[in-house]
Amino acid sequence: MKFMKLGSKPDSFQADGDNIRYVATELATDIVIDIGGVKFSLHKFPLLSKSEHLQKLVASTSDDGDEILIQEIPGGPAAFEICAKFCYGMTVTLNAYNVVAARCAAEYLEMYESVEKGNLVYKIDIFLNSSIFRSWKDSIIILQTTKSLLPWAEELNLVSHCLDSIASKACMDTTKVEWTYTYNRKKLPSENGKDPLWNGVRRPQVVPKDWWVEDLCELQIDLYKRVITTIKTKGRVSSDLIGEALIAYALRRLPGFSKGIVQSGDITKYRSLAETIVRLLPTEKGSVPCGFMLRLLRAAILLECEETERNELMRRISQQLDEVTVADLLIQSSTRETTMYDVDIVQVLVEKFVAHEQNAKNALLVDSYFQENRSPRFASDASKVLVAKLVEGYLAEIARDPNLSLSKFVNLANTVSSFGRSSHDGLYRAVDMYIKEHPGISKSERKRICRLMDCRKLSADACMHAVQNERLPLRVVVQVLFFEQIRQATLSVDNSTQELPGSIRALLPGGSHGSSRSTTNTEEDWDAVPTAEDVKALKGELAALRLGGSGSDRNLNDGAKNDAEKVAAGKLKGLVMSKIFSKLWSNKERNGEISSSDTSGSATAEETKSTPSRSRRHSVSLSEHP
Repeated sequence: MKFMKLGSKPDSFQADGDNIRYVATELATDIVIDIGGVKFSLHKFPLLSKSEHLQKLVASTSDDGDEILIQEIPGGPAAFEICAKFCYGMTVTLNAYNVVAARCAAEYLEMYESVEKGNLVYKIDIFLNSSIFRSWKDSIIILQTTKSLLPWAEELNLVSHCLDSIASKACMDTTKVEWTYTYNRKKLPSENGKDPLWNGVRRPQVVPKDWWVEDLCELQIDLYKRVITTIKTKGRVSSDLIGEALIAYALRRLPGFSKGIVQSGDITKYRSLAETIVRLLPTEKGSVPCGFMLRLLRAAILLECEETERNELMRRISQQLDEVTVADLLIQSSTRETTMYDVDIVQVLVEKFVAHEQNAKNALLVDSYFQENRSPRFASDASKVLVAKLVEGYLAEIARDPNLSLSKFVNLANTVSSFGRSSHDGLYRAVDMYIKEHPGISKSERKRICRLMDCRKLSADACMHAVQNERLPLRVVVQVLFFEQIRQATLSVDNSTQELPGSIRALLPGGSHGSSRSTTNTEEDWDAVPTAEDVKALKGELAALRLGGSGSDRNLNDGAKNDAEKVAAGKLKGLVMSKIFSKLWSNKERNGEISSSDTSGSATAEETKSTPSRSRRHSVSLSEHP
């Protein structure tokens, strides 16, 4: 820390209790100056020779009075004592902690060069410009001291000089940083001087770009805001680095922020802090990690910040939603809600993401229209897939909440239903978890949640799990088996659906399966949960199908494609239950649901249905099995 000593005489100021100060000399004092209740017994001559303001006060005082009352001097008794000792020529040490107060008090007392050469105002200004403002940590310290000395510090431009000094150093090329700074985070070997020797010579220590971040965390939020704003104005620090500084400040100043909670304390103070950080966020997309903004949103909700700041956060988060993890989205709901997590906020975030992506797509289409030879390629497709998987994982987590309504679950899943995905395994897991944790849902609700999935997009492992899942409606289990058969048959004929035999193609959605086909199954049978015997039989069919598939692959390699078609047709002839599928597809045609989205995966047990209904469904579904 920089310091400056003024005067050469020994300090002869003495105290008599807490409220009396005097100079221990043989010469009797002739003036008493009351500074905020503390009385200084001093001599007029040394004071009046350097302070024009005291000259005016003494001149305006009656001859009989020898006491002067001063209430509003900046810095109070301590600052006045420094000025008084300077007038006596006593030794005074100025440093970053007291120099601003002394400068403001000297200004109040009018200790200018016009009164006496080498006066206190002049000497302090020299010290500030030559030492304090050139020191990194001293500049931060004196900026903190200015808070209690307003408006004097502002009027004397001390605050603006501090801000400029700090911002200029933060923007400086790191190769020119020669002062000490606080850096407790993990450094690279090249940053802490532990790099291996290069040609026998140790490389000089590299200063990290964020060397200034931790020291600024010492500032209160109002001063911190002004420093960051000044740094931004200079335009030489990247937005990523500004974002990193804000993260460090939030972690330091918001108790419990790293854990996603806000500890009890001065809620008003923390609310102001959170709102200020939101306003300071760089406008550039990607400058602040989405996970941090979600934690900040969580804090803003708990602190009941203004709606403007919360909406701005949600807008920013929605544009980077593909960077989020499921854990980031698990925002605890308020005490007024019955659910564990705030699903409504996630719903809004996903909706904003969908709207943003659509606007970006429209803008790209318009742009490509005016540019010849440019095809509209949508870079956001990968982001959509990531967000869809994110929502699937989030649904699987919140499905464990027994108070989560089906409508909230379905609405959130439908928000990303238009996003193309090659696999619905994640959605199957989420649906499966919901039904498991909500065994009391009705058949219609079970059917509704099953429509979220497309079982044609389930992997082989998911299909095997679904076929063995005793809690799924029979309609879903049969569809899973059907599409697994179709997939295996398609592979057997060189991945060409159009080359499948006509008997197989007729069973595909949209094929020839008119209402002329008859069935004895009722709608209740289809929506019912399969029995253990049903599951066992369907599982056996699926296993047999896979074994047959490997054999037909060998036949395909050894024989002609026509032989492979015969193998596939023969394989399906015994396994595909025409009555079941005709009923299945006729119902779907009637409901306009040819997309096969009636499938579902769940992991809940349902109450056992009546035995007669089970046995009737069992006999119909397996009657055509060879």
